[in-house]
Amino acid sequence: MAEIAGVLTAMVTPFAEDGSLDEGAARKLARHLIENGSHGVVVAGTTGESPTLSDEEDMVLLRAVRDELGDGPLVVCGTGTNDTHHSEQLSAAAADNGADAVLVVTPYYNKPNRAGILAHYEAVCRAAGIPVIAYNIPSRVVVNVPPDLLAELGQIENLVAVKQANNDEIDQVDGLDVLAGNDDIFLRCLETGGVGGILVASHVVGNEMREIYDAMQSGDGDRAAETDQRIRPIYEAMGLDTNPIPVKAATEMLGLIPSARMRLPMVEADESTRGELRKALEAQGLLTASAA
Repeated sequence: MAEIAGVLTAMVTPFAEDGSLDEGAARKLARHLIENGSHGVVVAGTTGESPTLSDEEDMVLLRAVRDELGDGPLVVCGTGTNDTHHSEQLSAAAADNGADAVLVVTPYYNKPNRAGILAHYEAVCRAAGIPVIAYNIPSRVVVNVPPDLLAELGQIENLVAVKQANNDEIDQVDGLDVLAGNDDIFLRCLETGGVGGILVASHVVGNEMREIYDAMQSGDGDRAAETDQRIRPIYEAMGLDTNPIPVKAATEMLGLIPSARMRLPMVEADESTRGELRKALEAQGLLTASAA
């Protein structure tokens, strides 16, 4: 199994004109990401519009990407929901369909207490039978999983890492590897002992984010910081609207997917957002005015 570390891209999900899953475009995008900096990909995550994907579509997408990439790169499948039984079913199915690991978000909306969060992860980990990455993102889930509870979750046998999207709590956690959950804290996560990140801007600046990771691995913090500073405008551009609206538009602009089509309740970037994205991509040398 590939190592759960480095630049892992939370992949957008391409949709065809009729709104169905565009399997061919997903394969092409996954291949592009691996050839341009990513150590692996996460499919059917929030960036992949997981709330609008059926369980069957999750598995079709997973199998397509696994088949396209072979056994080398890491392939993670998002299987977290706010229904423990559903998360168990999805996690077991992902294991059966070729996932190296599953990404499981803290149950949202229900607002479980500490005992409920612990019981949820224990049940899902048993069902998955493969490595599990917890996902702490209080900005979307409302509930924050504090470091002491993360350390308790780290005692679960196959819960191996946390995608930490709480920028105020980026630090080492006993029993868990830490992955940056936001682009802008990728370098800081590595500086504090983290092993990588599950990232969005790596669709666009994957080679540069790989350079940051490689530089830190070789002990060249100055080079990592210089690269990070250079691409910060892209991080900011990815936050112009709710994720994945900007990254999907940027990915389309760069010709990496045929369309930025989204499923409701998400809608495509408006002209103002696209204009700002275009400026950011042009400034980075990724897009010319005529190509936009």
